[in-house]
Amino acid sequence: MKKINKKNIARIIDHTNIKLEAKAKDIKETCQEAKQYGFRSVCVNPKWVRLAKKQLEGTKVKIVVLIDAPMGLSPHQKRMRICKKTKKHGADELDVVMNIVDLKYGRYDKVLKDLKGICSILPTKVIIGSGYLTDDEIKKASKIVKKAGAFCVKTATSKDPLENREIKEKVYHLKIMKKSAPGLSIKASGKIRTLSDVKAAVKAGADIIGTSSGIKIIKELEK
Repeated sequence: MKKINKKNIARIIDHTNIKLEAKAKDIKETCQEAKQYGFRSVCVNPKWVRLAKKQLEGTKVKIVVLIDAPMGLSPHQKRMRICKKTKKHGADELDVVMNIVDLKYGRYDKVLKDLKGICSILPTKVIIGSGYLTDDEIKKASKIVKKAGAFCVKTATSKDPLENREIKEKVYHLKIMKKSAPGLSIKASGKIRTLSDVKAAVKAGADIIGTSSGIKIIKELEK
């Protein structure tokens, strides 16, 4: 990002509401906010895709769906069914969690096969759960994501240990990912809450920011 301004930052924010307790009115509000501020997308759980599609009809705001949080442990066929269903209901992109346990145990072929199938359904970002991983595992995971055909590798989602760590550690993970999978977009998430956080993430190579604090971040620019 050459210039940090309200419009440019809004264009890279996936405006996120993945709270399990979210109601229809909350999702509608999230969609209205995305339209008002010009965010890149809204990111929701699968049950809300149809509602988000209706709310965002006629806009450029994408619908991104979080799949199989927090650790990607569902069987492959179940993951495929959910992804296909979200496509049918109007999703534009998938944010799917890599099977983190399979990765940790070195079952790389299984991880790759699973992700290849999912990436064939819709444009996909893969969440590698970097807070659970060693540096070498982050490198390996990023390479698998690229090989699987995803367009983006993403750091974390809710409940990932990375959420509660300092921005400098998040930046460190982003740099490893950027170096390990050249050509892939990088999404930073996991309590990215301030303008300072966004600037640090973008400087480290992030192309997309996943946050529920998008409005707060935009308002910081208006001060």
